[in-house]
Amino acid sequence: MTYRPMFPAVALAALIAACSQEADTAPAPAAPAVQTAATDNIHGFRIGEFQAWALRDGSLSFPNDNETVAIGESAEDTDAVLTAAGLPTDEVSLGLQPLLVRMGERTVLFDAGAAGQMGTQGLLPQSLTSAGVEPGQVTDILISHGHGDHVGGLVAGGALAFPNAVIRMSQEEWAALQADEAMAKLVSIITPRVETFVAGSEVIPSVISVDIDGHTPGHSGYEIASGEDRLLYIGDTAHHHVISVQRPDWTIAFDGNAPTAEASRRAILERAADENLRVYAVHFPFPGLGRVERGDDGFVWSPEG
Repeated sequence: MTYRPMFPAVALAALIAACSQEADTAPAPAAPAVQTAATDNIHGFRIGEFQAWALRDGSLSFPNDNETVAIGESAEDTDAVLTAAGLPTDEVSLGLQPLLVRMGERTVLFDAGAAGQMGTQGLLPQSLTSAGVEPGQVTDILISHGHGDHVGGLVAGGALAFPNAVIRMSQEEWAALQADEAMAKLVSIITPRVETFVAGSEVIPSVISVDIDGHTPGHSGYEIASGEDRLLYIGDTAHHHVISVQRPDWTIAFDGNAPTAEASRRAILERAADENLRVYAVHFPFPGLGRVERGDDGFVWSPEG
C-alpha cells in the first residue's frame, strides 16, 4: 500500500526548520477556572459535562482544477456540485480548526494545526488564549495523523509548543512519521513526549480511537463520550463539506491510498447519518460542527446552529 505525503518536502522543511531544542517537561500546572474572550476565532460548546472549543488556526485554498479534491472528474461535474451549493467554482477552500476539550483535570487538544505554514494564518495560539487556556496547561494532544497541518503546531521556536502535554497517536502513524525524512527535526523534538496506542483502544478516559484507513498509514478519528452525549472527531476522513460528503467516492489528492480512503469515508458518513452522530470535521467551514444527513442524492452536511 503506497501513501503519498500531503505536502511537498520543501513546505515541511520550512515548517520544521527552527526545531532544534528540547523544552522543559515538568508536570502540567493545575488548570484555572476558564475565562473566555469574545472572538470570531473560537466557538464554545458542550459535550455532556465537558466544555469544548473549536479553535480557528486558519484556512487553506486550492485551485478548482480537478487535481485536488475531485481527481479525474470533469470540470462540469465538479462545478455543478459547487454551484448547487452556492459556492464559487474557481477555488476550493478548506477550514482548519483543532478541537480543545476540558475533561475534568485533563485539557485535551485534538491535532495541533499548521503553525502558519501551507498558506494558513497560524491563529491557533491566540485562539487557545481566547479560550482561556495557556499552552502549558494542555495535558494531552491527540493526533489524527502526521500531515503538516495537523502536527506543525506541536513545535514553536525550536521547542515543544505544549511542553507539558503527552502527544498521543496510533502506533502505525508514529512509525510513518518517524520514517518521513522531511519531519526528522520535528520528530526529534516531540519524541520524549510521544505515547502510542493500538487502533480502536481507549486512548484516555472518555475517548476511544476510531481506525479510519486510507488517508495515512495510521489515520485515527476519535469518539468523545460524556454521559449520553457523543462527538465523533473525523480528522481528515472528509476534507470538503460539499464535495467529500456528497461525492465520497471522488478521489482526493491528499489520500495516500485512495480506494481504501474512499471506502472509509463512505462508511463513516453512513455511520454518522444512521446513528445521528454529532460530528467534528477539521477542514469543514468553521466551527466544523454538525451532522451528516441522508439526502436525495447521497449525503449532505448539516452544520450546527
